[in-house]
Amino acid sequence: MIKELCTANYAGGYTFTVCGNANRKGRGCGSGIYPITPQTEVVETVVQLLEQGKVEKGRVFAVESEHSAMAACIGVSLEGARSFTATSSNGALYMAENIVNASLFRLPIVMQIVNRTLGPEWNIWAEQGESLLFRDWGWIQIYCEDNQELVDHILMGFYISENHKVMLPTMLCVDAFILSHTMMPVLLPTQEEADEYLPLLDLPHRLRNDDPVTIGGLSYPRVTFAHRHDMKVAMESVFDVYSEAQDKFEKMFNRRPEDPVTGYMHEDADILLVTSSTITSTARNTINEMREKGVKIGLIKIKMYRPFPTDLFIKLTENAEKIGVIDRNTSLGAPGNVEGIFCQDILYALYKNGIKDKLVQSYLLGIGGLDVTPELIREVADDLTKRKKSESSIWKGM
Repeated sequence: MIKELCTANYAGGYTFTVCGNANRKGRGCGSGIYPITPQTEVVETVVQLLEQGKVEKGRVFAVESEHSAMAACIGVSLEGARSFTATSSNGALYMAENIVNASLFRLPIVMQIVNRTLGPEWNIWAEQGESLLFRDWGWIQIYCEDNQELVDHILMGFYISENHKVMLPTMLCVDAFILSHTMMPVLLPTQEEADEYLPLLDLPHRLRNDDPVTIGGLSYPRVTFAHRHDMKVAMESVFDVYSEAQDKFEKMFNRRPEDPVTGYMHEDADILLVTSSTITSTARNTINEMREKGVKIGLIKIKMYRPFPTDLFIKLTENAEKIGVIDRNTSLGAPGNVEGIFCQDILYALYKNGIKDKLVQSYLLGIGGLDVTPELIREVADDLTKRKKSESSIWKGM
């Protein structure tokens, strides 16, 4: 790998390009693109590298809308080529119909979502609402803490999505501006390394001249039922294929990407904070400071949200008495006013597995792109430590 100082937007565009070009001995690659703040630099990077001759067998379709951008990706993928794109916020809403179509067509498209607050009123700062709208529609979802995780999981995303056990698209989520426009040292794969890591794409149901079929026609209820069940089975295969992708990555690059959910100082912790994306970095540093003062606190980081890593989460949290879930998202009107989306799934995962003796409290931080500071993390930890019972979601930062 080559070390560069770059933003997540550049890192994403570069890695998409070398991964696409790794399929040049197959059916090539293609991307449908449309700009929207703050992801525009991702697709600009793809275009620039294409114009520089970095892609031997590929094409970029600069289209008139996000809806058409994903439509182009669907067409590229149905032809058996490697396909990728990026979007943000209201762009994802405009793309929504085809985001759903991509998964229902079982296409291994990889997309970078630069998480931005939905509007109006217009807000360009970080929140996770747009990606979480699609949590139930068959996309693998990974929330990245830093630029390096994005790079590593674009490689792994293609590897996992294109595996015949899976054949589902992957959504890689990064916080707007906090990562998208922030430069940090990143190890980027060379073209040779991408070639070695990724097999050529073999899409079993690609369109063929010698066997023409209709895509997207009418299906009867029994067929749709069977199709959704097949997607369920594919989702259940993701963890095994993710582990294979980790093994191959470690063998090639001498470092192992993290598991779908990980613990930090969790073994002896009385209280645990659960985080995702960049809030994790702030929480980890704050926990270090609190540990020095004798507070038995730990951290659980959720990287993969779909499929949800229930078994591993339960194992990592088994010793804790109290769990505080920090969400940068909302589900307004949720039962019990527990409006943090990650928290809702955690509550269900614990309850479904017969775990009812832990206090689980929902905290909403960073809504609308507000800063999540060490002071706010300490406030959450203090509240959780003193808390005797849980209540509806606590909003902090106003």
